[in-house]
Amino acid sequence: MTVPYSLLDLAPVVDGTSIGQALNQSVALGVAAEQWGYRRFWLAEHHNMPGIASSSPAIVIGQVARATSTIRVGSGGIMLPNHAPLVVAEQFGTLDAMFPDRIDLGIGRAPGTDQVTAHALRRNPGALSAEDFPQELAQLRAFLAGAFPADHPYSAITAVPGEGSNLQMWLLGSSTFSAQLAGMLGLPFAFARHFAPRETFAALAAYRERFRPSGVLDEPYAMVTATVVAAEDDETARYHSGPQRLAMARLRSGTPGRYPTAEDAAANPLSPMQESAVAETSSAWIVGGRDHVASELRSLVESTGANEIMISSTLADFDARLESHRITAEVLDALVPAA
Repeated sequence: MTVPYSLLDLAPVVDGTSIGQALNQSVALGVAAEQWGYRRFWLAEHHNMPGIASSSPAIVIGQVARATSTIRVGSGGIMLPNHAPLVVAEQFGTLDAMFPDRIDLGIGRAPGTDQVTAHALRRNPGALSAEDFPQELAQLRAFLAGAFPADHPYSAITAVPGEGSNLQMWLLGSSTFSAQLAGMLGLPFAFARHFAPRETFAALAAYRERFRPSGVLDEPYAMVTATVVAAEDDETARYHSGPQRLAMARLRSGTPGRYPTAEDAAANPLSPMQESAVAETSSAWIVGGRDHVASELRSLVESTGANEIMISSTLADFDARLESHRITAEVLDALVPAA
């Protein structure tokens, strides 16, 4: 039953530490993930979050790829509303030229931030609409393939590096929109179950129903992201999940800050209102010792039919973060169907 497993990182900036430490820990985590058998190591794109340092995935991807040798490294994702397609093609074409056959380009439709910051990031005053995203994506793919029609104004542009790159492109989503688009284009699809669990089955069904074979895939390939906090016992896992719960509650209330420590989270239990704000997302988290994690991951794979699982685990204590990902890898390696 073993499925490939990958890792999504956000480079958390923990209270009392520096941004440099956060980014260097992400690189160290990528090295460890390669040793433990993770297939991919992806960096998210977020902005205006004091506790998250992954605002420039392409830069950190290069650092992780340089420090490793076999694991695929990529974006989870590049948020296309924030970037001109040509810039993305050149950046990831550069990465592919330096690290051939190892770079993933995950593309998202949301800006990855609040509305004010999104406005500051945009290349034009208005937000990209749902109709704009497929057009922007088509431009990006055309730059990478050198496939603009002769009468298109961009046909005179060559993305260097970029054109002819051997990137693996994914569409990311937390609803049915990108799921349907990924299916229609015959691209692999990664669903963000770690923050939109309610939409999981509808999005996966939409992807598979709309899938059309392409030059990329003959059959649908779906990856599901899950928040997992693993430890040697349930109590330790719950303790180390505290900072993520507190950080999410603060974000939902509009007061994000540096990522809290486990001690801070234990000393500041969530209020009923905060519990309600995070309940829908946190209810899908997998938090516990080996047996519980194995049972929940087995259920997730069986219920979703996922071709691959991506693990998101933003623990404040770096040693605990390493331990969680190591245990999760061991659990997934040993996963067997339920009796």
